[in-house]
Amino acid sequence: QVQLVESGGGLVQAGGSLRLSCVASGNISKINNMRWYRQAPGQQRDLLAAIGSGGTTNYASSVKGRFTISRDNARNTMYLQMNSLKPEDTAVYQCAASIFTDAGTRLGDYWGQGTQVTVSS
Repeated sequence: QVQLVESGGGLVQAGGSLRLSCVASGNISKINNMRWYRQAPGQQRDLLAAIGSGGTTNYASSVKGRFTISRDNARNTMYLQMNSLKPEDTAVYQCAASIFTDAGTRLGDYWGQGTQVTVSS
């Protein structure tokens, strides 16, 4: 079994910064890609950023230049550094990862439960 847990959400003023963390634990052989999503009330879930096993990154246009995704493979952790936050960034932020388990014989997609980010004007 694999579990992903997000942390670091909270309330911040517009223009401020937050850093989210996502820690994976369990029967992990290798973590492939890792991604951050967000979903605001009444809205669809949007992919914000992704990072590959080798460190390549991709960003949605809405956050490019403001958010930075990174990972620490030794700690099975990824981060989302969020700067210049805007009220429209308010949402539940959720991490996901493609992970090999069972000595690398199985590949599955795993999701965290999400953490709330609220940006006040």
